[in-house]
Amino acid sequence: METSVRYGGDSTALRISNNPPPPTVKYAGDVSSVKVYAKQKIRFDSDTLLQLNGELDTRTGAPTFLCALIRHFYPNLSASVGAGLHYDRNDKLVCTLRGKKAYPIASSRFVNVVLKGRCDIDKELNQPTPHGALELVWNILDFQKDQDVRLKVGYEIVDKVPYVQIRENNWTFNADGNGRWNVRYHL
Repeated sequence: METSVRYGGDSTALRISNNPPPPTVKYAGDVSSVKVYAKQKIRFDSDTLLQLNGELDTRTGAPTFLCALIRHFYPNLSASVGAGLHYDRNDKLVCTLRGKKAYPIASSRFVNVVLKGRCDIDKELNQPTPHGALELVWNILDFQKDQDVRLKVGYEIVDKVPYVQIRENNWTFNADGNGRWNVRYHL
């Protein structure tokens, strides 16, 4: 099982103090929360799996989301599709369909342009909500000894929000153009 701890907020959460010198950076706890995320993958065969994941907000003690998704991979096409159910504390229960396709740049399999799409449909099957993103992803193996790095720059097409991700082994930093950010540590 993959488990991680997330700590995040928005740009208003950072407090920079110049008094007394030297400058210090503090995180304002009133607008932040620690979230515990868990993911379990159960393989049916080499290309199909059931993915269960969820997140618990430690401030409220309630789940942020729970998701069960059947995913199928097409390794020869560098693509995957998935379908399942997603419970969100705001949207409640929705059906979700998603797909992802990677296009390698030149002959390198470590630099890709990734196209991702998802459509959430409410439980009455009335209201589809599309999501999509275009990403440039660079995986750097052995950046330093026993250290792998992933750099990702993306653009959320529907919401028109740019974002970045930097991942180093167990640490991940995410930020977007709306000022939201989080830091994850994968246990």
